[in-house]
Amino acid sequence: MKDNDIIDLFLARNENAITQAAEKYGVRLRGIAFGILSDFESAKECENDTYLEAWNRIPPHEPRDYFFAFLGKITRAVALNRLKKLHRQKRDGATCELTEELRECLTPEEEVERKLTSEEITRIIEAFLASRTQEQQNIFVRRYWYCDSIQEISKQYHMSQSKVKSLLFRMRKDLKQALKEGGYPL
Repeated sequence: MKDNDIIDLFLARNENAITQAAEKYGVRLRGIAFGILSDFESAKECENDTYLEAWNRIPPHEPRDYFFAFLGKITRAVALNRLKKLHRQKRDGATCELTEELRECLTPEEEVERKLTSEEITRIIEAFLASRTQEQQNIFVRRYWYCDSIQEISKQYHMSQSKVKSLLFRMRKDLKQALKEGGYPL
């Protein structure tokens, strides 16, 4: 079923919308959640929570042109919230590693004199990624959106782990420069 048809089912408040969304995107949504949580049961729960949240957000939203991205963003937020609850006292190593990697590019919020809106930061990051090769874009997104490990990325793209690490290091350095040029104080 096409995304527009699934959205129409959501708008009509037809529960079949959830079934159709699950058939089309369930595996990918569980993959996002599993990449963050490393637990199949929790990933399945996040997927189900995603459908409930989509049910509550459609309407007023009608994500016809970006339905998977809409669901993926919800799944990622649900999984990250679940991870925070699970590790409130104890920090998770993989998440800490990703956070530390991206922290190189960002200034703590309280130090930002001119705060950019999330839309401005998103625009800068999108322009930065658009200036990269398709492979570089994919590797960056696999690492920082899907939370894939360096080992998983190296297997998928047939690269050594050191090459993936170097590529990501250079991209973070370039992203930091792009943010600085875009008005984000570093």
